[in-house]
Amino acid sequence: MKQYLLKIFTAGMLITFGVSNAQNKPKVVLDHFFNNEKKENKETKVLEPWHYTWNDTSNGGFSLLGEIFTKQGAEISMLTKDPSKKDLKNANIYIIVDADTDKEAYGGKANLIDPTTIGNLEEWVKKGGVLVLMSNDNGNSEFEHFNKLAEKFGIHFNDDSINRVKGREFEQGKVMVEEGNPVFSAQKLYMKEVSTIEAQSPAKAFLSAEGRNIGAVAKVGKGTVFALGDPWCYNEYIDGKKLPADFTNYQGTEEWVKWLLKQVK
Repeated sequence: MKQYLLKIFTAGMLITFGVSNAQNKPKVVLDHFFNNEKKENKETKVLEPWHYTWNDTSNGGFSLLGEIFTKQGAEISMLTKDPSKKDLKNANIYIIVDADTDKEAYGGKANLIDPTTIGNLEEWVKKGGVLVLMSNDNGNSEFEHFNKLAEKFGIHFNDDSINRVKGREFEQGKVMVEEGNPVFSAQKLYMKEVSTIEAQSPAKAFLSAEGRNIGAVAKVGKGTVFALGDPWCYNEYIDGKKLPADFTNYQGTEEWVKWLLKQVK
């Protein structure tokens, strides 16, 4: 079995990580089109994807999350274009995180979620796809077009910000998970500067902070939609280096990954 750390298909705009011939593995595709941030590599001077991406090992990257997915038997990849029906046929889980504003996007113009993308994703979910939508808080995420997608599943992200943390006052960012939560075991998570969520049928709220809903899950057709108001599982908060020991973000991330994979049909 040949191992590939990175494969790039420029024509298909698909970046694949992990084991290449994993046909039976759940396929987890991370968007890098609506979240389209790039940063120059200081050594190579080449622009590279960064911020909530599999290859980003900095604090704001998802490299550790990618490792957790692969340890659980998934194949991870990254899509650098809007998802076509053909692209989605090769995805069991599709993740959109922190949709760009013009200020954040590479080139100064955000790729906004359009009606074609919404239609493709809605159809794909109904057939059994697992869609993950993670926003950010006010001023750090695009809400109008992101919500046009989320609202197809009874979910609305509010353009606000709670769990605001001053300096190293980590307790201000705590999210207490109660017994019986459908995704997480009872534990203490850290989520900083979170947008709140409104949920109506078919969506159901499953997580709250400061008395406000911040997470929702919707069962639509054969598929599942998971929504959270924060990209909470990036390297900085699951590497065990920064947060006090009573926060369990790494454990919570493992549980969340296992839960997502169980939703795959």
